[in-house]
Amino acid sequence: MRVTRVLFNQFKPRVAVLYQAVEPPIINGVRKPMKPGGYRDSGSDIAYVLQKNGVDVVTPKTNPDPQSDEDWCFPDHEEGILEAVKKHRVSHLWANTILFSSHPLQTSSALDSSADNLKVVSQPPNLVQQYDDKNFVNDLLRKDGSFNLPKSWLVYTTMDDILSSSDLKYPVIAKPIRGRGSHGVSLCRSKAALTQHLSNLLKESSPAMLEEYLDGEEATVTVMPPSSKDGKYHALPLVVRFNHADGIAPYNGVVAVTANSRTLSPDEQATNRAYEEVAEACERVAAKLRVTAPIRIDVRQFSKDRLSKFAIFDVNMKPNMTGPGRPGREDQASLTALAAAGAGLDYSELLKEILHCAQPLKTLRSISV
Repeated sequence: MRVTRVLFNQFKPRVAVLYQAVEPPIINGVRKPMKPGGYRDSGSDIAYVLQKNGVDVVTPKTNPDPQSDEDWCFPDHEEGILEAVKKHRVSHLWANTILFSSHPLQTSSALDSSADNLKVVSQPPNLVQQYDDKNFVNDLLRKDGSFNLPKSWLVYTTMDDILSSSDLKYPVIAKPIRGRGSHGVSLCRSKAALTQHLSNLLKESSPAMLEEYLDGEEATVTVMPPSSKDGKYHALPLVVRFNHADGIAPYNGVVAVTANSRTLSPDEQATNRAYEEVAEACERVAAKLRVTAPIRIDVRQFSKDRLSKFAIFDVNMKPNMTGPGRPGREDQASLTALAAAGAGLDYSELLKEILHCAQPLKTLRSISV
């Protein structure tokens, strides 16, 4: 097991979970789409399961209903954050939301007096603003020279010369550069199909990214940030994906990941060097990006050969964190929760591991590309 267990009872956090209420700004002409509900479903899973397992979790409602997403999380606008920090005197915020440089966690002067002692589960907002741009991350990793990536191109209009280039082979993936999940992602099998998809995609997100389609096995790798004990990034066991919808893994809100994903056993992962190599590569990606919370990296083999190398095709700065615990949500394990189970951690143990990695707000604010 790569992840290092911690003695959680060594500290007694008082926690509030934030959901997305602040719409991301337009950055370089592109706005990252908000998730309907603002991640309140997963935020409520986090708050409920932590509270049920002995953590002091404060909530907007005095007696929150386990089946209500609205009762468990605070909005991530300045007033919501200050309610949790000033009124409820929390020691930890779990930012289950999308961050950016102008987010209140980064900019609010009302939080300055708390910045040294308030700990936050999140990525540094300034890093997220840069790394949510898939092309920026691709270029960063490609320049490093030690990572495998698919070929990719940027397209600004449906008349772009790249659409007629001999370098562009079909099928090809077209997706937004600041996407969310599978939103706007399509496998296009011809120039006509690509042009049609781009005509809609470019209205929402320009430029768009085209990416070489890889037809090998798809997997996802969750990388945990360093614990205070060893200072190393740790990849959880790989989760392989199957039952794609026209070449694309469907959004978990449509198909539960338990229906199209499974975690590799230690024996399975050890029998294929390609699995071990990509896990190590993902650890190096996390270290290069200096992330402070879990990330999930989607990878795919170049060919159907089981020994084929994997390419990194998507770095997700905010993995989905749904998990079982609340009534009626038994099948809501996220890809990260599945990976943690493969490392011997149930959902509550995973959450406690992540909470232990929280960083002071002052530290998060100081980190930039």
